[in-house]
Amino acid sequence: MFRGLSFVLNAFTLRFVSKEIIGVVNVRLTLLYSTVVFLAREAFRRACLSGSTEQNWTQVINLLWLTVPVGALWSVLLGWVWLCLLEVPDPAGTPHYEVGVLLFGLSAVVELLAEPLWVLAQAHMFVRLKVIAESLSIIVKCLLTVLLVLLVPHWGLYIFSLAQLTYTSFLLLCYVLYFVKFLGSQEAEKSSFPLSRVRDLLPTRTRGKPVVNWSLAKLTWSFFKQSFLKQILTEGERYVMTFLNVLNFGDQGVYDIVNNLGSLVARFIFQPIEESFYIFFAKVLERGKQAKQQNMDDVTMAAAVLESLLKLVVLIGLTITVFGYAYSHLALDVYGGSLLSSGSGPTLLRYYSLYVLLLAVNGVSECFTFAAMSKEQVDRYNFVMLALSASFLSLSYFLTLWQGSVGFILANCLNMTLRIAHSVRYIQGYFSHSSSRPLAGLLPSPALLLVFLGSAGLTALSEVLLCCDSGWISRLVHVAVGVVCLLAVLITAFFTETKLVHFIRTQYLPRYMKKGT
Repeated sequence: MFRGLSFVLNAFTLRFVSKEIIGVVNVRLTLLYSTVVFLAREAFRRACLSGSTEQNWTQVINLLWLTVPVGALWSVLLGWVWLCLLEVPDPAGTPHYEVGVLLFGLSAVVELLAEPLWVLAQAHMFVRLKVIAESLSIIVKCLLTVLLVLLVPHWGLYIFSLAQLTYTSFLLLCYVLYFVKFLGSQEAEKSSFPLSRVRDLLPTRTRGKPVVNWSLAKLTWSFFKQSFLKQILTEGERYVMTFLNVLNFGDQGVYDIVNNLGSLVARFIFQPIEESFYIFFAKVLERGKQAKQQNMDDVTMAAAVLESLLKLVVLIGLTITVFGYAYSHLALDVYGGSLLSSGSGPTLLRYYSLYVLLLAVNGVSECFTFAAMSKEQVDRYNFVMLALSASFLSLSYFLTLWQGSVGFILANCLNMTLRIAHSVRYIQGYFSHSSSRPLAGLLPSPALLLVFLGSAGLTALSEVLLCCDSGWISRLVHVAVGVVCLLAVLITAFFTETKLVHFIRTQYLPRYMKKGT
């Protein structure tokens, strides 16, 4: 419900702001915020959560409070870079940039004030607290953004900066209120919670012991040295946009919105499949052993499941690719109006639809690969991933100079293709001495491919003739054509992909329904 409301409110906001402001907020300022927060807390989180819940929590909390001065230092340094070294947006189209940098940096420091509470909650499995606090904070942020956009649209970056500061402040408030109520309660006593007073959440000296656990502090420093590279690889696209000026702010805004919309499919459809069946493969197969060294019944079952999973995600990905081409313009126009549907938006979403297919295949193939590899093989592959990520950044720069914002998606497609090739090679070698051939799941039936091809042609022709400047009647007819073609795809799949249908009925649906309950 929270995600759906946030999705609707964001769509509403897009109709009242320029794409230049969206670009500055979603790319430039958000990158400042995420960089400060990541560099200030990631190493502390990894170190403090790597121990058991039985550790000295007074020392842990003392160490975690260092995230605040570290974050303040990073906020000042990076704020200076953002103001003095990077290109400043045109004040006429994007006013109050300096205030935006200040407030986004401040919001990062405010969020870091909740870090000791967040780590306590994670270490003691307070899962609902995290979900509810973040969901409520996002809703408050979206509602405030919509209200300010309607009442004072001329405020420009003030709107999004105040909304961001409100988000982190409300998040902090949720954690503070929860622990104020929880500490000293009967529930805390029953669970043997290590802290009993609100004062225990603040930095405290301990008699006869150092203020912080120095071994934990050294571990934090080790993680801190790794965090720079991880952040660059995680936010690579935004750093390329921000520091190399390959796109103007308007194109950055459109790209970021399309990228977020496209990633929803991976997040809500493919990610649950990958997470669920990674556990399945890890339980069925013995890590680091070839198929011939294992129980053949287990190997045969794993191969059958892998084949069906590959077939499932390929069909979902092909459906998105085929129908995404003809309905990208209409989808963006409905979601964000002319801000998204004019210019490069539809082209970006069409290319992203192809990227979703590669993303789907890579997710399942790597899901199996990581479950079957030995620890040494996983470590070696992490170096391969590092090299691929570094090459992706270089490739995205040159492809973007050549093709504009589409270049980022092309670079992602090439990177994903190389990762798929690595996984396919591993899977072929793994099953080379068995009769199972799970990679057959990458090929749909010929009849289904013909229906996909026909659907692609019909929906593309329908878009040319009916969409999207001929009124809502023509749009509805265009949608009806898509519905008919989609039904033809589903019916054909039902009668030609019988193994997949059986897998969905006996394996996937029961697993999904069990997870839902």
